[in-house]
Amino acid sequence: MTKDWRDDLSLKLEDFVDTFVVKGANATDVYDAIQNELDRLRVAYDRDSDPTDDQSDDVVEEPSNDWPASQA
Repeated sequence: MTKDWRDDLSLKLEDFVDTFVVKGANATDVYDAIQNELDRLRVAYDRDSDPTDDQSDDVVEEPSNDWPASQA
């Protein structure tokens, strides 16, 4: 990988933080909130790095149409 994506990430993070600062948030509070969210996401990723792998191979059956209103 090249460093280009890291530079892009840095610029986008600066812009992201600025968005909330312009709306009145304290930059330090925004950094703390981002860090808390990153920590939460890291834990979720560590538990299940690819949720799509959890899909069952079982066939999903269609619901039954034998309820009274379906007979009309």
